[in-house]
Amino acid sequence: MGYHLEGRLLEVCNCNVLCPCWIGEDPDNGTCDTIVAWRFDEGKINGLDVSGCTIAAVAHIPGNILQGNWKAAIYVSDNASKQQEEAILKVYTGQLGGPIADLVKLIGEVVSVERVPIQFDVREGKGTLKVGTAAYAELEPYKGATGGLTTLADTIFSTVPGAPVFVGKAPHYRSKNPKLGIDVDIKGHNALQSVFKFDA
Repeated sequence: MGYHLEGRLLEVCNCNVLCPCWIGEDPDNGTCDTIVAWRFDEGKINGLDVSGCTIAAVAHIPGNILQGNWKAAIYVSDNASKQQEEAILKVYTGQLGGPIADLVKLIGEVVSVERVPIQFDVREGKGTLKVGTAAYAELEPYKGATGGLTTLADTIFSTVPGAPVFVGKAPHYRSKNPKLGIDVDIKGHNALQSVFKFDA
């Protein structure tokens, strides 16, 4: 039956604003430490409703994002049942194909999979993300001359293929994972938010 997932994405990293990875350039620091979270406002996987669940990846990207070899720690929100968690992980390990399978090919190693409380409160480019004790980020959007949100579209790389991305910055981004060698506590760096609709 496959999957249908709709929701919101938040991504922060230690690149400057705007993150060069999205246009295929090397990360500002040579490597990139990032959090990417997908919140399912509506969704079914093989007929199972997963609405209200969130999956997040804390990842170390060793060079150009298109070259892959990411190391990642995966977090599933603890409001997911065991059945929902198994279904979400099937999608995010590429077993059910589709656009998410194309993305997860970039991950070379998963160092851990955990269930944690995930707070995802992001609307119209502004909000917060908290992933257990592993990561915390705030997001503020950039706005154009007419007051609309600044967007990025038609890029060579995207964690939400086909969707415009709201460009922003993180007033605070904190992430720590010894298995990934990540220990970040910075202000004013890259943040991106979008909506997604994935079908397979």
